[in-house]
Amino acid sequence: MQVPFVVRGVIVPLLAPTSENGMGVDEEALRTHVAWLIDKGVHGLMPCGTTGEGPLLTAEERRRVLETVVEATAHRVAVIAHVGVASTSETIDLARHARDVGADAISAVTPYYFRLPEQALVAHYCRLAEAVPDLPVFLYNIPQCTGNSLTRAAVEAIVARCPNVVGIKDSSGDLSSLLGFVGVNGGDFRVVCGSDGLLLQALQAGACAGVSGNANVFPEVVVELFRAFWRGDMEGARRQQSLLDVARRAMGDGADLALLKAMLEVRGLASGPVRSPLPPATPETVARCRATLEAAGLL
Repeated sequence: MQVPFVVRGVIVPLLAPTSENGMGVDEEALRTHVAWLIDKGVHGLMPCGTTGEGPLLTAEERRRVLETVVEATAHRVAVIAHVGVASTSETIDLARHARDVGADAISAVTPYYFRLPEQALVAHYCRLAEAVPDLPVFLYNIPQCTGNSLTRAAVEAIVARCPNVVGIKDSSGDLSSLLGFVGVNGGDFRVVCGSDGLLLQALQAGACAGVSGNANVFPEVVVELFRAFWRGDMEGARRQQSLLDVARRAMGDGADLALLKAMLEVRGLASGPVRSPLPPATPETVARCRATLEAAGLL
């Protein structure tokens, strides 16, 4: 059946470096970013998600991004490929590709655009999981972007039918939503926090990992938050959470990918512009963000 898989710690939802015209993936810049993040101590990578502009990439670009990340990672950290799109069939195609190129697990956001009843969401995820029975699958709940929310009842129905569905990334920003998934399947279910502002609270409540968009730029802060938490240094963990809060607010709380990319450039790594129709960051916004981060000692 499925290969045992443990997710723990800092998972980075990789930014997707682009060429200067905003078209095409800069694979060399992506390799450099992957190596830098691994050197900083992160525990896993998640390409082609929300932070990676996944919905704006073509299917072929998503495949190339994942292939590049798997190759650059060379089994040093886990790769959780985000494969979710609006249609079940294309999600399955991307999942099979992820399996074939060596991803450790997959994640899939709920289908978007069309509002779906709970039974349709359950059927979608079960078809996905059954298509790649040897691959661990993580559900991904971000209803503010997709319009479709996963409930505990839906998750329990999926897990009951699909043993390779092993966890969920909750990016709802609602702590009560995240807490609702803790204890699914008798506690043998991994809850991953996708909201940086709730990270420490989520860990205290039983989450095992965090998918942190801000860790693209400041991996040291998030890695040290986990290390402090694991060694029982709650004062240190709270200090790192406070720094993370400064970073996330300065960079648009995960919603301004142009600012994230601009600050990665400030740190010396090529990232390129965001893809249309996402708006570019203005010089004034970049300067204000940089000043805030410098004042906090982050730059």
